[in-house]
Amino acid sequence: MKLRIQPARRVAYEVISAVRESDAYANLLLPVKLERAGIYGADAGLATELTYGTLRQQGYYDAVIALAAGRATDKIDPAVLDVLRLACHQLLSLRVAQHAAVDEAVSQAREVASQSATGFVNGVLRSITRAAPEEWRRRVLENPRNEDERLSLQYSHPVWIVRAFRQALAAEGRVEELEQLLEADNFAPKVSLVALPGLASVAEIKGDRKAKYSPVAAVSDGGDPANLTAVREGRARVQDEGSQLAALALSRVRPIEAGERWLDLCAGPGGKAALLAAEAMQGGATLIANEVVPARAELVRKALQIFTQPPQVIVQDGTQVGTTLPEQFDRILIDAPCTGLGALRRRPEARWRKQPRDVPELASLQAALLDSGLRALKPGGVLAYVTCSPHVAETRLVVENALKAAGGAVVQLDTAAVLETVTRKPLELGTTTGSVQLWPHRHGTDAMFICLLQKSG
Repeated sequence: MKLRIQPARRVAYEVISAVRESDAYANLLLPVKLERAGIYGADAGLATELTYGTLRQQGYYDAVIALAAGRATDKIDPAVLDVLRLACHQLLSLRVAQHAAVDEAVSQAREVASQSATGFVNGVLRSITRAAPEEWRRRVLENPRNEDERLSLQYSHPVWIVRAFRQALAAEGRVEELEQLLEADNFAPKVSLVALPGLASVAEIKGDRKAKYSPVAAVSDGGDPANLTAVREGRARVQDEGSQLAALALSRVRPIEAGERWLDLCAGPGGKAALLAAEAMQGGATLIANEVVPARAELVRKALQIFTQPPQVIVQDGTQVGTTLPEQFDRILIDAPCTGLGALRRRPEARWRKQPRDVPELASLQAALLDSGLRALKPGGVLAYVTCSPHVAETRLVVENALKAAGGAVVQLDTAAVLETVTRKPLELGTTTGSVQLWPHRHGTDAMFICLLQKSG
């Protein structure tokens, strides 16, 4: 008799498969799938845990599967491998009843692959159930070639990301925190909300707790944020505290003078633009939001519709704005496209999607955007260079090269000192040269890099 596959498990498999096949983003696709399937409440929570947990631990589960199957995972049909990964998460991390997890996996393999695949899936999973999760961890970690490979297997991060994190922490003199960082990446982040200044108050969204650092933030009490009136009306948004601090570092670096012109150079999808717009309007400044991709520019427009007079949204190549709009802006935010290694908690598939070869190309784009932004900045103006990545090639090196190229025409401000005047409590920072690196394990935020630069007047 064919076993009916649990709806939550079916949705989780569909999302995991789409991530692999078409580079889908789990955080965008999963809510759509849940709504279409009519899955809510506890079942939606289960589907979310199955999806994100499987994606986070994919590297570790692949190591277990390879041992149990007696073959490398690249020799296993990808659809069947997705079935096995999902079952591994249930057996090794959620402690779902073994017979239920195995039987559902076999039924799912029958749907997505050949009949012969069911016997293979059954055999591999039965092998896994014969040993305790602790024993599988011991086997996987038995013979790593080096310390980085051990950490890669234990915390399910590619080796190159482990090394990048090690280098970034070493630059702060905090390399001993590496395991804490890797562990933090494997837990879902708390949901932070932002009350747009002038439109909402923190009291409206605070739930059980105020946020630790951002003065305009609160931490969700665990319910659906859309249940809050301010969120439904767009006066408050879901936004990581790190992103809020990146915007506030620029908007509160000094008092706003009426008539200032601000630019969000890479504005899509519009979260930071909305916070900047609210700050600008309270001080009598004007924000312009730029986005190179028309579809993302439309998302920015929607994000800014809450304002009575929404900021202008333009569609341009950000690397050319310095030429088309030279020395036009008093403040500029560059939230540069990056590897996204700072948001692996909320976008777990990024750790498997990005490759070391992506870094040089992104660093080149980041350098071009920073050069363009500095040319668009007025003398005396301030620019915030921001990435959601701690990789030194995307952060410190980009800034260092820009300062060298400017030859004294641009100076680096003490971003840490600026944020001390903004945050509710002091940020615990490592060795800093003026920039700020936030961390999931230390601050509970995405690993945002923030650096303020000022053009000589």
